[in-house]
Amino acid sequence: MIHLLSTRDLSREDAIGLLDVAEDMAAVQDREVKKLPTLRGKTVVNLFFEDSTRTRISFEAAAKRLSADVINFSAKGSSVSKGESLKDTAQTLHAMGADGVVIRHHASGAPFTLATSGWIDAGVLNAGDGTHEHPTQALLDAFTMRRRLHGTASRGRDLDGVSVVIVGDILHSRVARSNVWLLETLGAEVTLVAPPTLVPVDVTGWPANLEYDLDRALAGAPDVVMMLRIQAERMHGAFFPNSREYARTWGLDDARFAQLPASTMVMHPGPMNRGLEIAARAADSPQSTVREQVANGVSVRMAALYLLLSGERGEAR
Repeated sequence: MIHLLSTRDLSREDAIGLLDVAEDMAAVQDREVKKLPTLRGKTVVNLFFEDSTRTRISFEAAAKRLSADVINFSAKGSSVSKGESLKDTAQTLHAMGADGVVIRHHASGAPFTLATSGWIDAGVLNAGDGTHEHPTQALLDAFTMRRRLHGTASRGRDLDGVSVVIVGDILHSRVARSNVWLLETLGAEVTLVAPPTLVPVDVTGWPANLEYDLDRALAGAPDVVMMLRIQAERMHGAFFPNSREYARTWGLDDARFAQLPASTMVMHPGPMNRGLEIAARAADSPQSTVREQVANGVSVRMAALYLLLSGERGEAR
């Protein structure tokens, strides 16, 4: 694997292979010494042009547990705030000998530009670009689903026939986009639920069903309900009347949660707006995988970095 930029380009074999490597990395997390020497001597740069807590810390932990040297770069307080371009930043990292770059950027397509421009000779891993994609989040979500469904027998398994309902701010969600493509590749059946104002203009090419009525979508007793955060920071207008109306119509409140089968997984990529898109009862229940997703994120990102930097590189992804 040369780069990891999008789930849309992952084959089923590649996706399952990455999830299987993540199983090996998860076993490392259970050891007393949670480190492998695999990437000793490699340098990983976390290049974050947007604020992040979970993703940045998760990638840092993943790289360090593989014994890589880690450089954390934040746009705030750097030369970017003085007008330095992505090209100049990349060439600086190239001069420093970076082997891998984990990039989060507000502009959709920035990781692809970095990977194909020739500005830097390093593996590029997309940690979220604008409203485009967030591949490792989708991979950790799939990893979490697979483990909940198959337990220790999950190695080599896909998600064939698993029904997943993704609810909320589809318009601004890179998590939704990455999940739609990856889940379809793994055989899952995806339904998107959102207010009409929070659905992209054209989703006819997406491998998912579209529904506007959350109660109707939940009546089918899905295996997974994934709630998305309302991304107010990306909204420059009124996309729904008010928070109370949104929670009443499209939120996973106590009443809706009580009607779900006990086997239904409740997911959220975080950070959560409790009381808006998800009730505290649902978020903190045994059906919730929120904490598992955070823990599994380290294992999945260890797997991605391992495949990116260990020398086992094939075609670009």
